[in-house]
Amino acid sequence: MSQDVVSLLQQLVRIPSVNPDNAPGTDQSGEETLAVFLSGWLESIGAEVTLEEIQPGRPNLIARFAPMDGRPRILFGPHLDTVGVGGMIIEPFGGELRDGKLWGRGASDTKGPMAAMLWALHEHQEILADLPVAVDFVAFMGEESGQWGSKNFVKRHGRDYTFALVGEPTSMQVVHVTKGSLWATLRATGKAAHSSQPERGENAILKLTRALDQLDHHLGRQLATFTHPVLGRSTMNVGLIRGGSRPNIVPDLAEAEIDIRITPALAAAGGALRLLTETIAYHELPMKIVHPHENPPMETAADHPMILALLATDVGTALAGAPWFSDAAHLSNGGIPSICIGPGTIDQAHTVDEFIEIGALEAGARFFAAFICGLKNG
Repeated sequence: MSQDVVSLLQQLVRIPSVNPDNAPGTDQSGEETLAVFLSGWLESIGAEVTLEEIQPGRPNLIARFAPMDGRPRILFGPHLDTVGVGGMIIEPFGGELRDGKLWGRGASDTKGPMAAMLWALHEHQEILADLPVAVDFVAFMGEESGQWGSKNFVKRHGRDYTFALVGEPTSMQVVHVTKGSLWATLRATGKAAHSSQPERGENAILKLTRALDQLDHHLGRQLATFTHPVLGRSTMNVGLIRGGSRPNIVPDLAEAEIDIRITPALAAAGGALRLLTETIAYHELPMKIVHPHENPPMETAADHPMILALLATDVGTALAGAPWFSDAAHLSNGGIPSICIGPGTIDQAHTVDEFIEIGALEAGARFFAAFICGLKNG
C-alpha cells in the first residue's frame, strides 16, 4: 500500500498504460495491467471492483464502496490510458521526483488527478459505505482515442448516477463547459501519370490543397457565427495531409485530416458533420468525407447542486470552460451531469517532459477529501 498520494502516483506512472492506437511509441500498451493493479488497491480499502472488458485486454474499472440501494450515486472518473511516449526526453515510466515535481507520462494527464481522487477515497474509507450520497470510482479505457470506455459505460450504467467528476488536469477549476469535436478525413482523387507529362494526369494533391483553401475560407466564416460566452467560437484545423508516392508520379490520391471544435450552438444547429457536408456540396469542392468521428460538447448548469458543493469546498476553486474534449461529454450526453476537475495543468498534457507539481497534487487530494467529507450532510 502506498504511503501517501505522491508514492501512489509514482506507482501509477510506473505502470505503462499507453493507448495502443495512434503510435504508442512502446510495446507496453493497453490499460489492463493498470486496471488490475487498481483493482487490488481499491479492494484493500473496501471497494467491490468489477472489470468490464470493452475491447480485448482493455477494460473499464468500476469500484463501489456502498451497495446499490437506491441512494444517489456520483462517480470519480479519470481515464486509464495515456498518449504515446515517442519523442519523450525523460524516462516516461520513471516517476522521478525532482525540483518539486513528479515526472513521467500521465503525471498530469491523467494519473495525477486519478491519484488525488484515489487518495481521498483512501483517507475516508471508513465512512464511504454510510454516506447519504454514494461515491464510486470508475476508470475508463480509451479516452485518448475513441472514448469507447465512457460511451459503453453510460449506455450500461448511466441511469445509476446523478453526477460525474471526471479527472482531468484543470488546475482544480470546475470545468463545466467544453467544446465537442469532429475528426474527419477529406479525400481527393486524381489520375496518375508520369511527371514528365503532367497534363496527362490529374494531380490529387493540387485538387485537395486548393479545395482546402476554399473550405477554410467558407467554412471558417460559418463556424465563426457559432459562439459561446465562455468557449468562444467554433474552429477548424487542418492537422495532417498526405498524398502521392514519389516526385516523378502525378499523385492520384491525397487526404487531409481535420479537427472541427464544436460549441453547443453548433451542436444545436445540427453539428459539424452536417455543416461540413453542406459546405462541400454547396461549393462543389472536389473532396469526399471519410471516417468522420463526432463528439458532443458539454454544458452542465453552473447552479447544479454538486457544482455549488464543489465551489464551496475550497476558496481557490472557480468555474471554467475548456476548448478540449474529454469523457465527461459522453457521460453528460448520455444523461449524467458532469464536470472535469483535477490537479495539474493541461499545458503539461502530452508533452515530451510531462510532470505535475507535487504541491498541486497534494492540494488536489486534500480538495477531494474535503469534498467527500462534505457529502455527510447529503
